[in-house]
Amino acid sequence: MTSHNNLTIKKAREGLLKKDFSAVELLNAYLEQIERKNSELNAFITVCKSEALEQAKHADKLLSEGQDLPLLGIPIALKDIYSTKGIQTTAGSNVLKGYIPPFDATVVARLKEAGAVIIGKTNLDAWAHGSSGENSDFGPTKNPWNTDFVPGGSSSGSAVSVSAQMAIAATGTDTGGSIRLPASFTNTVGLKPTYGRVSRYGIVAMASSLDSIGHFTKNVEDSALFLNVTAGNDPLDGTTPTVEVPDYTKKLDKDIKGIRIGIPKEYFIAGMDPKVRENIEKAIKFYEENGCKIEQISLPHTEYAIATYYIIQPAEVSSNLARYDGIRYGNKRKTFGEEAKRRIMLGTFTLSVGYYDAYYKKALKVRTLLIKDFEEAFKKVDAIIAPVSPTLPWKIGEKANDPLSMYLSDVFTVTANITGHPGLSIPTGFVDGFPVGMQIIGPHFKEELLFNLGHRYEQEHKWFERNPYET
Repeated sequence: MTSHNNLTIKKAREGLLKKDFSAVELLNAYLEQIERKNSELNAFITVCKSEALEQAKHADKLLSEGQDLPLLGIPIALKDIYSTKGIQTTAGSNVLKGYIPPFDATVVARLKEAGAVIIGKTNLDAWAHGSSGENSDFGPTKNPWNTDFVPGGSSSGSAVSVSAQMAIAATGTDTGGSIRLPASFTNTVGLKPTYGRVSRYGIVAMASSLDSIGHFTKNVEDSALFLNVTAGNDPLDGTTPTVEVPDYTKKLDKDIKGIRIGIPKEYFIAGMDPKVRENIEKAIKFYEENGCKIEQISLPHTEYAIATYYIIQPAEVSSNLARYDGIRYGNKRKTFGEEAKRRIMLGTFTLSVGYYDAYYKKALKVRTLLIKDFEEAFKKVDAIIAPVSPTLPWKIGEKANDPLSMYLSDVFTVTANITGHPGLSIPTGFVDGFPVGMQIIGPHFKEELLFNLGHRYEQEHKWFERNPYET
């Protein structure tokens, strides 16, 4: 591993523009790290070496001509649920093994237009069903901080690729915490934007009313730079509104004095690891000491969130996966994994005659109550801070035969997907050698505020500067 592997997007761009190194040299540093570490961590399903080298050479040509694009020459990994023209896209499932899309997802197209170099496609729980990275048909992803433990999921490979210095940044999807949880478990920054802020077009659908398209970076400033590229209306996705996209980097250093931060009592529950609780409370104390107004709040319907999520999500999964019949493209349905089958059956049951009103329709009513909880909370506070996970990472295989226990790991994250609010997970230190993260949740389309709060904390503590391989 070279010094190039420690670079943030901002630092890498500065080095490229000053010609301290070339885009090809930068790329090779990351390809070499993939060669060293991927067999151990299983973060990548596909490495796009030849394509990436061509893109890096093109980036060097543009740099020599004086061009400056937002991500020019920056090696980016893509969760293997993003359609990539001419490159295998599997969604982590044998059903799509060998499938080569004829088009790029909107986010992929925007990244390429911004000059990014696509280094590879990362591992994930098949169809993004999972919280651990163990449900991939291509084998589990391992946590670089301790390879006996999970890195969180479903965007496991993307989080690990950034944490283990194999990519500068990576894309992910967050349907119930699938960016925020692995970010917390791997000492990376993970953004789940407002629902519709980033286009879902060309990304294999899991649960369409819950899917949010975000990313992993090394620090908060990089996350803001990345969202500058990916956010915005897309005519190909009717859920993307025409809300203005600001420059998310402009207010990073704004004074946070006077910002009202809510601490929901329902997110500090019995059974939460006391060391994790202490870690998050220390982070909250930072904001209080820096002039923020800390207020205890209540989100009274939180206890119903996990049950509501696991009715709505499987119902939408069963609908979305019905298209994979092995006739038009993909392989036969018998190649679905166990977790996919479980969710298809649960969803089909809740949508069936006689059960629709009792389960699905009732869940939609509770969803409305959860949305109202947040609406009322944001009349009193500007942002909410909460843990990402009640526990530290668990051992690989520890929860494999206990799906309910696995589902409960999302207890603090699913609500933001149900309500559509943005959430930013940032590192807050280490407990027993494992990274811990907090999430900052804000009103719809207020990602600027999350970046401001996250950046100010990060500049004081700089946890992002630690990586699993430092001596």
